Amino acid sequence: MSAAGVPTQAGGVPEPGAAPPFDPELGVALAALSAESREPVTPENLAARQERDAASRPRPTVQDLRADGRFEVTEWRVPGPPGGPEVTLVGARPSGLVGPLPVLYYLHGGAMIMGNAWSVLPRILREWALPLGMAVFSVEYRLAPRAQYPEPLEDCYAGLVWAAGHAAELGIDADRIVIGGKSAGGGLAAALALLVRDRGGPRPLGQLLLCPMLDDRGATFSGRQMSGLGVWDLTSNATAWQALLGDRYGAADLPPYAAPSRAADLSGLPAAFVEVGSAEMFRDEAVAYANAIWQAGGQAELHVWPGAYHGFDGLAPQAALSRDARDARTRWLRRLLAQSGVRKGAVG
Repeated sequence: MSAAGVPTQAGGVPEPGAAPPFDPELGVALAALSAESREPVTPENLAARQERDAASRPRPTVQDLRADGRFEVTEWRVPGPPGGPEVTLVGARPSGLVGPLPVLYYLHGGAMIMGNAWSVLPRILREWALPLGMAVFSVEYRLAPRAQYPEPLEDCYAGLVWAAGHAAELGIDADRIVIGGKSAGGGLAAALALLVRDRGGPRPLGQLLLCPMLDDRGATFSGRQMSGLGVWDLTSNATAWQALLGDRYGAADLPPYAAPSRAADLSGLPAAFVEVGSAEMFRDEAVAYANAIWQAGGQAELHVWPGAYHGFDGLAPQAALSRDARDARTRWLRRLLAQSGVRKGAVG
């Protein structure tokens, strides 16, 4: 017990108390989920969950993504990392726009064990590409446990290097590439920003980190506080990290490119948008990451949505909180692109 009467664990770490309540609209959507869909992911059911996810998340075809001519869509097979297979990129943009266009280089979610590059595109094209006049590149990186760190991240890096290196023929602006993603994709985007900085690769304009999966250690207060609640908890998270890291899971010397929360130096990174819910296990690691960027002299915009659980806007897209979150992301992207345009004009 602390002097203030707050229960603590050994080492003075507070014991989790009551969890923050879910937003009422989001709570209704969560309660409507089947027990099967809320079952934690474990090493024993991982293969079955991957099969179920693939069946429930069908890939839209290129023709589907073109949406009766509203978008131009192309798939490329590009050189992968040294010694690795080629990487598939799916590129899309509003039809009729003349480049060079700014780019959202997007890494899909799915805990690094599920998901695909195609299924995220309809929402992204509707919410960002169309109103902001952006091109979008979605990366089909290899999934764990068949692929383990650093293979998924190296796929993302190889695709970014190729896209930036072919900017002129692709009609994109290599100086205005925003990397981003949700959940595992947000963690990969943060890792990619670190890797690009340290390798001297194509420098992104910004990083859009939505409920990012950043820390493999599972030791945060919010991780324990939200255990067994929402749609993603410590059990599922540990399963995903073990699948990605294999024998390196829990290693003291794990590099920050594997788990960005391990980074000791967050200086020199592009401007960040960090978003998380107050009622999800990733809350504390996301808040700490934004704070570490500020402490390193960087720029970050942090949103902690009250009563939001992991992936809330996908489960309850019409909820007021989901609409507010989408508006905030769009405003940040619009402001970032406008500021970059002003700087390029001043330089020119």
